[in-house]
Amino acid sequence: MALTIDQLTAARDALLDARASGVREVRDQNGESITYKGDREMANALAALDREIAQATGRAAPTTLRFRTSKGT
Repeated sequence: MALTIDQLTAARDALLDARASGVREVRDQNGESITYKGDREMANALAALDREIAQATGRAAPTTLRFRTSKGT
């Protein structure tokens, strides 16, 4: 079951608030508790939520970058 954009955004906001306040445990809307080992794990969870939100809204990050260079002539 896919989460809605509002649910993803609420989860991201809760995780961001917890990370900013130094709390490592987050409780979701269902009452389930998630305890993170450290800041790196929380940062990875935030990045995953950001990717899911971007994909759900159609604003996914580009997968290919093209460089065009010249000698300035």
